[in-house]
Amino acid sequence: MKKFFDIYEMVTNLMIERLEAGIIPWQIPWRTGTGLPQNMVCRKVYKGFNFWYLLTLAEELDSPFFLTYRQVQDLGGHVVKGERGFPVIFWKILENEQENGDIRQVPLLRYYTVFNLKQTEGIDKNKIPRSGAYDHEFHCIQDAENLVKAWSDCPDIRVGECEAYYHPVQDYVGIPAPETFYHDEQFYSALFHELVHSTGHRKRLGRHEKLANHQFGSDDYSQEELVAEMGAAFLCRIAGIENVTLDNSAAYIQSWLRQFKNDKKMVLTASSQAQKAVDYILEHHLDGDRLLV
Repeated sequence: MKKFFDIYEMVTNLMIERLEAGIIPWQIPWRTGTGLPQNMVCRKVYKGFNFWYLLTLAEELDSPFFLTYRQVQDLGGHVVKGERGFPVIFWKILENEQENGDIRQVPLLRYYTVFNLKQTEGIDKNKIPRSGAYDHEFHCIQDAENLVKAWSDCPDIRVGECEAYYHPVQDYVGIPAPETFYHDEQFYSALFHELVHSTGHRKRLGRHEKLANHQFGSDDYSQEELVAEMGAAFLCRIAGIENVTLDNSAAYIQSWLRQFKNDKKMVLTASSQAQKAVDYILEHHLDGDRLLV
């Protein structure tokens, strides 16, 4: 285990060096854009006012796809109870014959209602096209993959979520699709972050039960974020991918350090707890002997 103690110290020192040198602001490592607003059935992109109006809604609801009520039904789904649709406007040309026999065309503004895909349920996922959120062809990194797959106590991992998170009540991790990340390594870094959070569950290390305040932005919440990101940095180093992820990890830690007035000692405190979390993961590995050589 001496090698990993050296890794913990080395990564912690590198992190502090990054913080002291000044780093760029943290950036979400996955693509959050949803693609252009479009009708999901005919795949036509909306134009004019409809485009800009629905683009905002697509970003808020995290899907570029809109359907009429009838289209939802035809696809075997239904609109979620209580959801309200959005108007799509169009001009209908009416033709009126004048007394002199001429035909006068009169534009009439009309509208119909559409619903965002996320306001519906029951539509077969195979009927839903991929959106513009996908960024690149993902290639798994085997060493990082092994760290996750061989963890005997690993919580359920739900891939394809809108964001990365850990659900402590149901004990599962949500993570965006790997194709949406700008780099393959960043997918694993985000996944490691959430998995370190999961070690705090009462059936593992019980770290979360010792936190008095779980409210977002509190000192306890901020401390837990530092632990999770330091743990992710350690796991990235063990998997050999820290060269791509370390700077963004340092930026993320810096954003939470402001809660402690940029006290670098908090990194050391978080590093100690993160080491326990990573040790727990490694000690509960099905192939731990191979990983620790």
